[in-house]
Amino acid sequence: MTDSRNTTAASSKKSDETYVYRHLDALVDRARQMGPIRVAIAYPCDTTSIEAASLAQQAGLIVPILVGPTARIQQAAQAAKIDLNGMEIVDTVDDPRVAADISAALCRDQKAQALMKGSLHSDELLGAAVSRDAGLRGNRRASHFFVIDVPDLERPLMLSDCVVNIAPGLLEKRDIIQTAIDMAHALGIDKPKVAILSAVETVNPAMQSTLDAAVLCKMADRGQITGGILDGPLAFDNAMSSESAHKKGIISPVAGQADIMIMPNLEAGNMVYKELVYVSHAECAGLVLGMRVPIILTSRSDSVTSRIASCALAVLKNQHLGTTRN
Repeated sequence: MTDSRNTTAASSKKSDETYVYRHLDALVDRARQMGPIRVAIAYPCDTTSIEAASLAQQAGLIVPILVGPTARIQQAAQAAKIDLNGMEIVDTVDDPRVAADISAALCRDQKAQALMKGSLHSDELLGAAVSRDAGLRGNRRASHFFVIDVPDLERPLMLSDCVVNIAPGLLEKRDIIQTAIDMAHALGIDKPKVAILSAVETVNPAMQSTLDAAVLCKMADRGQITGGILDGPLAFDNAMSSESAHKKGIISPVAGQADIMIMPNLEAGNMVYKELVYVSHAECAGLVLGMRVPIILTSRSDSVTSRIASCALAVLKNQHLGTTRN
């Protein structure tokens, strides 16, 4: 993905109901060039999980390792009319928590480079990943990262955290921001612009999110957060729109051109990303980050585009992890 802030947006709509997601397409194309990574897919026992694995494999992004009861995996593949030839199956008892534990162990033992959700609950997969026995914890708090492709918007939007951390405090937000900046670097944006969101753009002692934003910006000034340009508090309108920022007299290198938007809490983040998807016709790719391997946390309601792009994100993150560790 390239830094496309100055690119003029071409029409992204093919017809009344079909949209082109050029930012996610570029992300997939870039990831494909790096070659596939081995992905442990925990408990892929429904047609949706099997289809996602097969499509990502066909796209040249992943080598699936299907972890779960063989009979149920085969039954799901039959229902989806998918040939499992060439896919490795690690047989387990019919318990999603056991499959999650074994999938995490494959990542710990470097037999897989990413972890992917199958037909189990998110908390079952994340619980296995963050357990001490799994050995996958990183030095920061885990958080979720979205790349959002809004048709006709000249740049992709990156949002964090909309899925994992319910009410992050100051230090958790510091980790969320640094992790998001690092992921932006993996996507080819050298100095991402980070908007720390609240309901208003001024500091109000009655609104904790505005105080957090001000402190986080000062932490960046002191080198406690690096690699990006931060500003906040900013409201969503002036983070997105230069016109809105100008009307409100906001002078900022971030306002109107934010690459990354940091949510004040999960409720706000969840509503923002779902509004973009369901009202603004956006598509999204997402990962859980801050662990030793990326975690592809797909949902049953995710589109094919979203699933494949999320796998591409994992490829790019894995490449970046290898580069930064060497």
